[in-house]
Amino acid sequence: MIERNNVITYVVDLRSTKAEIKTEFEDVFKVKVEKVNTEIEPKNRKRAFIKINAQFKASDIALKLKLV
Repeated sequence: MIERNNVITYVVDLRSTKAEIKTEFEDVFKVKVEKVNTEIEPKNRKRAFIKINAQFKASDIALKLKLV
């Protein structure tokens, strides 16, 4: 998903909105976010699927986060 779709999956606070997630992610990682989708899991966790602009690589962010 990281390589093919340029998407990072991130666990966020349940009260976070898509706009807040987008702004925070852009500020912290200095990238342009195209779209944010969210999902609330049965375990009472919220996941954000953050699509990064094509000029940036999600795999670079994953390396910074030590996900790969």
